[in-house]
Amino acid sequence: MIPVIALVGRPNVGKSTMFNLLTRSRDALVADFAGLTRDRKYGEGHVEAGRFIVIDTGGITGEEQGIDAAMAEQSALAIAEANIVFFVVDAKAGLTSADELIAKLVRTQGKKTHLIINKIDGMNPDVAAADFYRLGFEHVHFTVASHNRGVRSLAEDVIREAIEEDQSDSESEDAGIKIGIVGRPNVGKSTLVNRLLGEERVVVYDHPGTTRDSIYIPYERMGKRFTLIDTAGIRRRKNVKEAVEKFSIIKTLQAIDDAHVVVLVLDARENIVEQDLHLLGFALDAGKSIVIAVNKWDGMNPESRSEVKAELTRRLHFVPFVNQHLISALHGTGVGNLYKSIEEAYDCSMAKWSTNMLTRILEDAVLEHQPPMVRGHRIKLRYAHQGGSNPPIVVVHGNQTTALPDSYKRYLENTFRKVLKVKGSPIRFEFKTGENPFANKKSKLTPRQQRTQNKRNDVSKPNRLGKAAKKKQAPRQR
Repeated sequence: MIPVIALVGRPNVGKSTMFNLLTRSRDALVADFAGLTRDRKYGEGHVEAGRFIVIDTGGITGEEQGIDAAMAEQSALAIAEANIVFFVVDAKAGLTSADELIAKLVRTQGKKTHLIINKIDGMNPDVAAADFYRLGFEHVHFTVASHNRGVRSLAEDVIREAIEEDQSDSESEDAGIKIGIVGRPNVGKSTLVNRLLGEERVVVYDHPGTTRDSIYIPYERMGKRFTLIDTAGIRRRKNVKEAVEKFSIIKTLQAIDDAHVVVLVLDARENIVEQDLHLLGFALDAGKSIVIAVNKWDGMNPESRSEVKAELTRRLHFVPFVNQHLISALHGTGVGNLYKSIEEAYDCSMAKWSTNMLTRILEDAVLEHQPPMVRGHRIKLRYAHQGGSNPPIVVVHGNQTTALPDSYKRYLENTFRKVLKVKGSPIRFEFKTGENPFANKKSKLTPRQQRTQNKRNDVSKPNRLGKAAKKKQAPRQR
């Protein structure tokens, strides 16, 4: 499951600066002004170890009134929905009563906490941390967020540890194929879950926001194990007002990351909106297999059905490999066909291919359409092998691969997808350029080669003799 990091601390200790560094964005306002951040802000970060979600919060002082009290409540909710807490303190200001109050709040939540001592520039770290050790936290780190020192390396270590722990926990439980049912509110996700299960397992009500949390339901079908994940609907950010709904959003994003196959449920009676595409894009970025279910297809006249099909073709042209199903979760029409696409997408995402097969496909693709020229030299792609599964990763080795244009990368992806018959799952490509073993190395000349080189240098030297000397050296003419 994707890790969630909450940044908490007093006002103006550098939480928003750290948020921007972790997400590599400028989404959070940063200024030398206490209380600038008021609501929780979510962002997605990437490090070499994996992906994570980070939450920026307003400062807590313990003396909040009015809007400041609401800010403190937002910070408490962020701690509740995170599984890792970055408790940020100011080394220059030293330990305060507000820091002790926040430390007590974090301990009551029982979350894994890392104490971040920020703003240590120009200070001895041991001296700066002396007072903060009284808080009793095991994990203590030193950073200078304003100068980007120590933040990314800290996230790399913490996320790697969190992912390794999550993988060790998941290996002990065989839940089969995990199917995440996602979509906007009131598109029929819970109804579809009940129809897939064949029983009334989750609450269904004609009102948006009935489902609050992600519900995991393991079951067996025809001897195969599955786990259905019913998630809360995600609305546009400006329409999200309840605190519990904000909590549901993070759970839905975690469910997408935890699932093997994501079933995106759309409403046939409403046009595809940006929120649907955002959910689809998040699932693709996470490398998940996808199946699209267009619900509430029953009762529509032929003209409306044609318009819906045309809209699906127009808006979803960038995912031609994803299977689309026109269903009615209420009456069960077309629901049974979803399993075939789900299993096909899962099998494609977990497929194994030999290096010989992938290299032959690469050679045929290059023979059919050569890579472009770069600085007078042709880009050469030599061989390919598989680098991972779920999603499948194809590693291509060659020279000057960094100069390969995106259009040619798309050509390779389409070629591999067509030959390997990959449906429902994205394919990721990694291009690696081999190092030149003779770079920065000077060959040693043999004595004979050295003498020849010296003669050539002597011949190539310009003759600096004067006119008088040239006449004197010139042969006598008879």
